[in-house]
Amino acid sequence: MPPTPGAAVTFRAMADESTQSITIAAPASDVLGVIADFDSYPEWADSITAATVLTHDDEGRPEQVRFNLDAGPIKDNYVLAYDWVDDGVTWDLVSGQMQRQQRGRYRLAEAGDRTEVTYTLSVDLAVPLPGLLKRRAEKRIMDQALTGLKRRVEG
Repeated sequence: MPPTPGAAVTFRAMADESTQSITIAAPASDVLGVIADFDSYPEWADSITAATVLTHDDEGRPEQVRFNLDAGPIKDNYVLAYDWVDDGVTWDLVSGQMQRQQRGRYRLAEAGDRTEVTYTLSVDLAVPLPGLLKRRAEKRIMDQALTGLKRRVEG
C-alpha cells in the first residue's frame, strides 16, 4: 500500500531492523491513544486481522496482546509484551508460530500540533525467508501501520 498523498514517510533498512517515520497532524497523546487501542487495529492496520488484549499493567495499559497477522508471505498468530515509555512504546515477542523474535518501537516526538512517529521493527522468522522478501514484508507491515495510524488519528 503506498503512503497517503502528502505524507512524509522515510524508510531505512539495516541488516536486522527497519525504520520508517511519518508526521501526523495531532498531539502525541492522540497518537498514543490510537496505538494503545488494540481492539481497533483490524479497522486500520491492514495486516492485522484480530487483536486481543490479554493482560494490563498496573496503570491499566495493555501489557500483553495476541495478534493474528496476514502480511502476504508472513502469516502468524503471536503475542507481544508492551512497555510504555516516556516517548512512546516498545514491544517484544512472547510467543509466535512463524516468528522467533520480534522487537519494535513507536517513538513519538511532538512538535507544536504535529507528532513525528518513528516505527522501528526487527523480525526473526522461524522459517527461512530470503532477505529481500523479509525486508519487503517488513516494509509493507510498516507502510500499512504508519499510513493507517495517520488516517485513523487525523480522520
